[in-house]
Amino acid sequence: MLKGIHPAISPELLKTLAEMGHGDEIILADAHFPGHTFGARVLRADGLSVTTLLEGILPLFELDSYADPLVMMQAVPGDELDPSVEEKYMAVVKRHAPQAKLPVRIDRMGFYDRAKYAFAVVMTGEVAKYGNLLLKKGVTKQ
Repeated sequence: MLKGIHPAISPELLKTLAEMGHGDEIILADAHFPGHTFGARVLRADGLSVTTLLEGILPLFELDSYADPLVMMQAVPGDELDPSVEEKYMAVVKRHAPQAKLPVRIDRMGFYDRAKYAFAVVMTGEVAKYGNLLLKKGVTKQ
């Protein structure tokens, strides 16, 4: 155990976050996401919610300030989003990155395309519909 590292951050996830460079993307995927289909590097965080992982990741991880650092999937036509999902994610994000803007929404297939090129996909225990969140890493401030 390391001091100052959230207990939800596994050694593998900590190593992955450290290996990421500016502009690299990591997806915190809900439990229904086909992460193993798209992601070459898939980490398991079964039983953990996206908000729990955000609490552990964001103190260690600078969000990109040059591009949209937060991306979520928009609803498929005929479906509806639950606004409370984004609200609870943003409550955590704002605690750690007060200047962060709301996530950009992209269509399902576009999100899947981003997953193919993401540095890593973290499969969580999140069961919220459209509960996937992409984070783009920025440059650490000095």
